[in-house]
Amino acid sequence: MTLFTHAQRYVGEVQERPGAQDHPLIVWWLSLCRMGFDAHDEVPWCSAFVNGMAWDLRLPRTKSAAARSWLAIGTAVVPEFAKAEADVVILKRGGGNQPGPDVLAAPGHVGLFAGLEGTTVLVLGGNQGNGVTIARFSRDQVLGIRRLV
Repeated sequence: MTLFTHAQRYVGEVQERPGAQDHPLIVWWLSLCRMGFDAHDEVPWCSAFVNGMAWDLRLPRTKSAAARSWLAIGTAVVPEFAKAEADVVILKRGGGNQPGPDVLAAPGHVGLFAGLEGTTVLVLGGNQGNGVTIARFSRDQVLGIRRLV
């Protein structure tokens, strides 16, 4: 089983729960990032999702809820050679002037590489539309792609 095929199981199946309820899987993934079992599913959890997928398959992981923490793990891969089997995509988050990949303590988003389509990169990730989905991002937002295996 690859990182991607494992993560695909959660697409459309895991969504944040409204109000005081929290999705137990999201809370579990957040606990893997040292956030404790009292964390809520409304906090940014994209990195927690990737950490959970990596933990399940005994792959290297960051143990951090910070999306850009993934820039410091694995091996760098250029987009043209990225594979869905085990590659993690780290993206800028927000508009305006963003720091580059050398700045780990800045906003970001992380998910699993799902493909390239022209000027967009497809990302299978958590906390995309409050759930696990495959979403499109501009290739201009990519800070890096890292291979875990």
